[in-house]
Amino acid sequence: MNNNESFRAGYISVAGAPNVGKSTLINRLIGSKLSIVSPKPQTTRGTVRGILTTASAQMIFFDTAGLHRPKDKLGRYMVDTARETFLEADIIYLLVESRMPGEKERELVRQVEEARTTTFLVINKVDLVKKDSLLPVIEAYRELMEFKEIIPISAQNGDNVDRLLELTTEALPQSPPYYPEDVVSDQIERDFIAEFIREKIFYNTKDEIPYSTAVVLEDMKEHEGGGANIRAGIYVEKDSQKGIIIGKGGSMIKKIGTDARYEIERFLGYAVFLDLRVKVEKKWRENIKSLKKMGYD
Repeated sequence: MNNNESFRAGYISVAGAPNVGKSTLINRLIGSKLSIVSPKPQTTRGTVRGILTTASAQMIFFDTAGLHRPKDKLGRYMVDTARETFLEADIIYLLVESRMPGEKERELVRQVEEARTTTFLVINKVDLVKKDSLLPVIEAYRELMEFKEIIPISAQNGDNVDRLLELTTEALPQSPPYYPEDVVSDQIERDFIAEFIREKIFYNTKDEIPYSTAVVLEDMKEHEGGGANIRAGIYVEKDSQKGIIIGKGGSMIKKIGTDARYEIERFLGYAVFLDLRVKVEKKWRENIKSLKKMGYD
């Protein structure tokens, strides 16, 4: 454990609209896959704490759900959880795309400003635009709020991410580390396994299916000689959704299982047998008891 008096440590909340690249940035910063990533918005539901420890600082990142107008109890839980992290954070990254702020972005700025926390404006996806188009974007955001730093980056390619880490280290309070140096998250293995399965549902299905789905790890038995048997329940709200996830002749559930098993084995470092079972729990996103069962409490 680092006891250097000049060492810095603190919490950073990564906020932004759905699909702006929050999980991609967290994964880039930590250097390993902690948050699930998909092309669809609102992939992240809970808060994943990714932990990066360097020679001079420890940064604990909250990956929040995208701030949006909730349509059900699950949505309200996601947004409330995201806002709670603002109060715990030493720094907020307001992550936006490299374009002029619209009403959605203006509302995000208002919400972040209310937290009265040191805020970095992090402009993502700069690899997709011309450099001279960034100046008016930066000026437009400066008129909305006073930011501690404004940093253009590409979370996908890693452009300027090192500079973001340097400025973050400088802005953190002096403190000993909160976690051991080799810890990269305070989430447990079971949470990651369920998230990897849910990620593959996002990749392989469309329309409302991913948003109506929850994954619960029901059993995990590790073998003395290596490997493990894992059983997980995939919960949906309708019989028709169950049919889609299973697919013709079981083709879809087989594809989801194969893709998820690859990620899980890479994460755990050993072979697994993955048993996925699709179950219907009607309107679970609106039922408090069901939400707790799915881990949203």
